[in-house]
Amino acid sequence: MIRIAVIYGGQSTEHSISCISAGAIMAELDRSKYDIVPVGITREGAWVEGSLDPVGEARLPEVTMGREIQLAVSPTRRGQLIDVTSGETIATVDVAFPVLHGPYGEDGTIQGLLEMSGLPYVGTGVLSSACGMDKEFTKKLMMAESLPVTDEYILRGDDVLPEDQKARLGLPVFVKPARGGSSIGISKVTDWDELGAAIRLARESDDKVIIESEIVGDEVEVGVLEYPDGRLVASSPAKLLGTEDSDEGFYGFETKYLDNVVSAEIPAPYDEETIRQLKALAIETFRALNCTGLSRVDFFVTEKGPVLNEVNTMPGFTPISMYPQVFAADGVGYAELLDTLIQTALARGGRMA
Repeated sequence: MIRIAVIYGGQSTEHSISCISAGAIMAELDRSKYDIVPVGITREGAWVEGSLDPVGEARLPEVTMGREIQLAVSPTRRGQLIDVTSGETIATVDVAFPVLHGPYGEDGTIQGLLEMSGLPYVGTGVLSSACGMDKEFTKKLMMAESLPVTDEYILRGDDVLPEDQKARLGLPVFVKPARGGSSIGISKVTDWDELGAAIRLARESDDKVIIESEIVGDEVEVGVLEYPDGRLVASSPAKLLGTEDSDEGFYGFETKYLDNVVSAEIPAPYDEETIRQLKALAIETFRALNCTGLSRVDFFVTEKGPVLNEVNTMPGFTPISMYPQVFAADGVGYAELLDTLIQTALARGGRMA
């Protein structure tokens, strides 16, 4: 039997979403094949013994303090989870599934820790995680590969948006933390008088802020899955429906996770050439970032063709998340999807990716 550490929670604003994703994963893992060791990370960064049901009755669950543990960093003690107080080894795991979104989870930091320890893990490596998390560098790498991306301007520190950039970007614009996720801290600005408040909100999550021109087109998401033999498969694309039907007016945090107003058409209702193009672009993006294991690639489908919006190297795994939904539509069930991800991680081993 394979012993797997499912790691969830974390120090980011996406803490609760991570708990929900992890709860869904642990509920679907085949218990005849996997022995699950849940590991929670509090908002303060403490690693604690987790729960097989980290959600319970909570709408937005939290990891609370408990028996504090740590992962042995030395590869000579690979996979050992140690009681911080007693020094006792409470479990030795074969592989980790870091179901962590945002900073300290999806940005290469925990991937670096797992690399140092020599422990195989689900998901992409240090560099690709870091670049995938930072929207500025995602786009720079995509542009280097001549892939179509949205137009933007970067604010650093106390920078303000110059007047000539306002004219170039036009209205509306979207103001985003550069290294955020789950649409936290994002605002749609339809009047320049709203810009200051939108920037302040984004800076609550990140001191680097991206201002993007609005793209008119369908919002479409495509999953990419790597198999143990290295084969890459892009899912059928999902066209999101109802993204503007919430109080936020766009696909924001409330709309994604709480309002239940968004659905998806899978496969998206496009001609064969557009479907082929979306799948090919998703795999090109996966390779351009040097991803491994999985990713979800988000596009706008415009009159001129698909434009890349962003890449998620650890997409949501909640029961309503798009990544499991698009593969389910292609006949890959949730349990099979998880098994493939874990087997790919084990095939890759503890090597750098």
